[in-house]
Amino acid sequence: MNTLVLKEMFTPNADVGGKVTKMIVFFQICMFILIWLTCSSPIIPNPIEIMKSFIDQWMNEGLASDMIVSFTLNLESLAISTIISLGLAYLTVLPFFRPIAVFISKLRFASMAGLVLIFTLATSGGHQLKLSLEVWGITVFFVTNMMSVVASVTKAEKDYARTLRMGEWQVLWETTILGKFDQAIDAIRQNAAIGWMMLTMVEGLARAEGGIGVLLLNSNKHFQNEVIFAIQLSVFMLALAQDGLIVWIKGQLCPYVRLALEGGK
Repeated sequence: MNTLVLKEMFTPNADVGGKVTKMIVFFQICMFILIWLTCSSPIIPNPIEIMKSFIDQWMNEGLASDMIVSFTLNLESLAISTIISLGLAYLTVLPFFRPIAVFISKLRFASMAGLVLIFTLATSGGHQLKLSLEVWGITVFFVTNMMSVVASVTKAEKDYARTLRMGEWQVLWETTILGKFDQAIDAIRQNAAIGWMMLTMVEGLARAEGGIGVLLLNSNKHFQNEVIFAIQLSVFMLALAQDGLIVWIKGQLCPYVRLALEGGK
């Protein structure tokens, strides 16, 4: 690594290239692991303890089956909230639906703790309770994001579509739905993380089906820090894989985004 590369690493807005970026990431990961191994802490277990606990949980404690339960719940809630949120956001082009969408977006400030009783009484079982809470938690933020995407369509873009003799519904399809589809996928990607963050809470309310949330709560109750970190590591890897899949899907469905970025370099 020469002096020029080192200078570029600390130069604002410098484009160091993929090879150098990989070197930086590798160096930082090595430093992080080295510091972690050498710094003892009664709260944070070392990587060796975490890996031993990870193997034990995976082989003997049924972590794999609990991961499947949680992943299925996350996908189900994400699919339902996506349909609801996209539908509401796109309908904001109609004045009648704008107050409804705005109201739902404001509900993101409502405390989830105060809504648990309502959802418990309104649902028929543990799975429905967990699913309803997950969908609620994702939707109120998803609608907010998508409303911003819909509002970002400029008057010039709409007028251009009208000059091509498109009707208003076709203008909506071409400029907002198709034209901003890549941003809709980005919104799905961002809000998918909310579902993972809510898992512990919702699965703790209904423990019959199991899930990683139940494991985390049980481990936390017994102060099993190495188990907690092992489970968190599993969630982190699965969530990263899901995030990478969404990025790949975006690249396949919206190749023009990559071409635009490459053309701007």
